[in-house]
Amino acid sequence: MNEEIKHVFFDLDHTLWDFDKNSGLTFEKIFKLNQIDVKLIDFLEVYESINLRYWRLYREEKVTKSALRYGRLKEAFDAIDFTIEDDIIHILSEAYIENLSSFNHLFKGTFEILDYLQDKYVLHIITNGFEEIQEKKMISSGIRHYFETVTNSEMVGVKKPNPKVFNFALNLANADAGESIMIGDSLEADIKGAHNIGMDTIHFDYKDNQNSHSFKRITNLKTIEDYL
Repeated sequence: MNEEIKHVFFDLDHTLWDFDKNSGLTFEKIFKLNQIDVKLIDFLEVYESINLRYWRLYREEKVTKSALRYGRLKEAFDAIDFTIEDDIIHILSEAYIENLSSFNHLFKGTFEILDYLQDKYVLHIITNGFEEIQEKKMISSGIRHYFETVTNSEMVGVKKPNPKVFNFALNLANADAGESIMIGDSLEADIKGAHNIGMDTIHFDYKDNQNSHSFKRITNLKTIEDYL
């Protein structure tokens, strides 16, 4: 146990909640429901990087929520040369959000590490995800009760890595930066954002592809025990 730390803040998507797996299952479901005759593996192969790029633009206030929801699908279909009408893209966009929380795969070790931490620290969530779906994800996957507070970027009006999000979360939690640690997958949004306001950090590099920085880094949630 790290006695200097009292509050542990987690990102949700790509950190506890297995976004890639759940997203793929959601697309499989809504493509079948809407009779979209596309090879799922080809779509997902291009969609993942397009989605990440749109989320980066969204964090930087360069696209709106609606532009993100439409654009990531439009570009993915274009990338695999699949012709689809705009009204169908909008239908799929809504269906995706409606169905995403019906799949609730978590990263290996999520319950074990939360059980380990909850007796030693106060746990919290800070997420850039859409407010209307993040609560559903946590409830449906059985992890909501672990967290004392949940800060969503839409509450603040800006997104991680903006310091306002982290300061809002700290105030909500009645916590100081020096007694808090942020655990997340995004080096930019979670780790550098939290570090810049004086929080300790652990980078969850679940794809094990970024090891050239000086921040604490793990590739398995279980390893959090080495630091906390």
